[in-house]
Amino acid sequence: MLTPRKGRWLLVLGASALLAPGVLSQQNAAEGEIVANLAGGRVIVQVTNDIIVFAAIDQPLEAKSTPPRVMELDSTHVGVLLGASEWQLPAEPRPVRLDRDFRRLMARDPRYQVTPSEAEPDLELMGVAFLERLRPLVSQLHHKIDLSAEEPLLQVVVIGYAPHNYGPEVWLVEFRIEQEEIARKGDYWQTRLQRPRFTQLYPPEKHAARTMLELGYPQDLKSPKLLDLIRGNDPRIARLRGGDQRFARVLEAIEKGHADKANAADAVDFLRAALPLLAGRSPFVLATMEEQHGFNWVVPPDEPMEKATEDKDHALDAPTLRRKPKP
Repeated sequence: MLTPRKGRWLLVLGASALLAPGVLSQQNAAEGEIVANLAGGRVIVQVTNDIIVFAAIDQPLEAKSTPPRVMELDSTHVGVLLGASEWQLPAEPRPVRLDRDFRRLMARDPRYQVTPSEAEPDLELMGVAFLERLRPLVSQLHHKIDLSAEEPLLQVVVIGYAPHNYGPEVWLVEFRIEQEEIARKGDYWQTRLQRPRFTQLYPPEKHAARTMLELGYPQDLKSPKLLDLIRGNDPRIARLRGGDQRFARVLEAIEKGHADKANAADAVDFLRAALPLLAGRSPFVLATMEEQHGFNWVVPPDEPMEKATEDKDHALDAPTLRRKPKP
């Protein structure tokens, strides 16, 4: 993980590797530093008998961390961004947000060829879109960054439906960096962004349990998992189980490895009741993804949704995350 320095988890590019407490000063900006605000938190996903239910809990890594943000990837997929999802450039009042500045690629880039062991072509296009947006930012990292080879700078949880009636799917897309010291320049590192790494999380292998999925950033995030509370018969979960037979049925399906057979509406209501137990005072969002009807908020984010940047390749009637929540 990125090493905290005096409580700050800001990754700084340029004159120093990590920024001390306080806002980016005029001197820092003059020295050409770029700051990446890290989104920390936990993502929970449950595929039910009809829809995909998912949530993201904001667990800040520092005082001004960005929350995990949900964004449209295409008409049948959304992504939850964790890690370096927002970048502040010197002398630029508006930060670069990867969710806001995302561009979908409508045709496959011949420079990136997918292999059978990696993602399907539509997912590859998503990975390439992030790769092209992130690369010019990462290339400005010229100091040693405290990340292990297996720790991603950015990770995207992709949630949606595969083409050709393949059904619901969840992928983890991770972006790692590699650094090389340029000796002749003295304490100067060249940083390269690696190709995205795809890991399919759902559907599981044949005959494997179909249960709730949970992912955190950073990898050693110190917070309880909802699945651990369920399996450990936590008293708070027991109260939910005993207070509503619908919740009891959802929990039984999860515990038996048949979470995909749970009633969709009951699963939404259970997560809505259980999330405050994990989040405490931290903000969280809750949403659903349906194959035919797309995305809908159940608990929308506190921050306003910004107007999407115009994309000439994006159809005007394409699905969008900027829908009003159902009453």
